[in-house]
Amino acid sequence: MAELKLVGARKSFGPVDVLHGIDLEVKNGEFVVFVGPSGCGKSTLLRVIAGLETVSDGDIFIDGTRVTDVPASDRGLAMVFQSYALYPHMSVRKNMAFALENMGLKPAEIEARVSRAGTMLRLTDYLERKPKALSGGQRQRVAIGRAIVRDPKIFLFDEPLSNLDAELRVATRKELAALHAELGGTMIYVTHDQVEAMTLADRIVVLRAGRIEQIGSPLTLYNSPSNVFVAGFIGSPRMNLLPAKVRSDDGVLRLMLGESELALDRPVSGLKAGAALTLGARPEHIAIVSDGGDLNLSIDLVEQLGGETFVYASTPGLPQITLRQDGQTRLKRGDTVAIRFAPGQLHLFDEAGTALASPSA
Repeated sequence: MAELKLVGARKSFGPVDVLHGIDLEVKNGEFVVFVGPSGCGKSTLLRVIAGLETVSDGDIFIDGTRVTDVPASDRGLAMVFQSYALYPHMSVRKNMAFALENMGLKPAEIEARVSRAGTMLRLTDYLERKPKALSGGQRQRVAIGRAIVRDPKIFLFDEPLSNLDAELRVATRKELAALHAELGGTMIYVTHDQVEAMTLADRIVVLRAGRIEQIGSPLTLYNSPSNVFVAGFIGSPRMNLLPAKVRSDDGVLRLMLGESELALDRPVSGLKAGAALTLGARPEHIAIVSDGGDLNLSIDLVEQLGGETFVYASTPGLPQITLRQDGQTRLKRGDTVAIRFAPGQLHLFDEAGTALASPSA
């Protein structure tokens, strides 16, 4: 396995700049996930690392060796795509062995690698089947096995679970986590799925418009987002981001939130009366109370999921607010409720969207 380093990596397609000077280090054995909205450059970045796209500027290093101009076939990496891309006329065994045969490995070595991957991925009973006789999850495991047998320096995954149904996604995601624990390999994974990113990653790289917004562990990004974009992107449902104005800051920060005043025992230096802020609150950090609430809301929608409930509610002058409740509720559309924000669990962002304070600050 290997370390990866990108220094000032840029990629342009004609006049269009897709990656803007990416600096990134991935440690040996680390599981790093790229997330971001569609078109942010995460798949392009993965293809640049793989050598399927050439950088317009900057350098790429694997284990300290510059590979910027090295062809994809010589970088020692293995990529698993969104599409299984299996050979339909070949058996599972042959699909996994094919690349090894082209590399000139001896039959005994090929058989040992295929058998090991088959056991690891619970495909031993399916090695003689053709892809058409497999389920979607089994086909994706074959595609992953085809990468494993090559014994790559780094595994690259480009949204490998997006073609699976919900139940298979969960099962295959757990298998990937177990596979990483067993192999200890360096893995880079592209997804737009919040749950995949939070559960699989050692570190998450959040991208927007070809730039890195923040890098950190899943809980670091969840608890201490560096800006409004990361705060709104990491977490499902997303963080509530509410426009506010400073009323006063004399040891107690007082904000105008819609038509209500909210007092926070969290002075932030340099704030002046009238300054525009964004207040961030996770859905689980807003409680419904019988009295003494910070805001009164009218319920728009209630989603009962059994073990938890999501409530969507509104008040004049603010965007719709999402609340997460444990268990089940009798609340319904049209009800009026009072809410209270959890002390010490709120985020503040300045007018430019940069974090001023977070619960861990």
